[in-house]
Amino acid sequence: NVVTTDEIKRLREETGAGIMDSKRALEEAKGDFDTAKKIIREQGIASAAKRSERETEQGIVQSYIHGNGKIGALIELQCETDFVARTDTFQSLAHDLAMQVAAMDPLALTVDDVPDDFSGSKESHALLTQTFIKDSTQNVSDLIQSAIGQTGENIKIARFVRFELGK
Repeated sequence: NVVTTDEIKRLREETGAGIMDSKRALEEAKGDFDTAKKIIREQGIASAAKRSERETEQGIVQSYIHGNGKIGALIELQCETDFVARTDTFQSLAHDLAMQVAAMDPLALTVDDVPDDFSGSKESHALLTQTFIKDSTQNVSDLIQSAIGQTGENIKIARFVRFELGK
């Protein structure tokens, strides 16, 4: 089963993986595009785990205002270098995360940080375990892991805040 350059290009565009990684994943998946995407994603998660201890001292503060100025969110997203902080991948991730905070009103970053006096599941109140609003097949942590795989750097949410008029 011969892998075409169009297939490699499509996989790269959808996953952000490199040319050789895309080609290898397609070959390993015997040309099955969805399996190749899964392989790329698993490789990204593995490489992200290796990077998780690296320092993140660069990044951006991103805002998102929704509902005619009635709801707003700020998020501080950190990475390792200023170069990555300026990339479209990182900027887009920061915007999506600020939108997630505005829409889903998480109480904390992780499940362990969610207070005990709430209603509902802790996973639904922790930003990292919330289902991503733009793609219900992944959670916020998966989204960050994917960006780590694309950028080659550790990425962390340092903090976030949400404001709602009158609350």
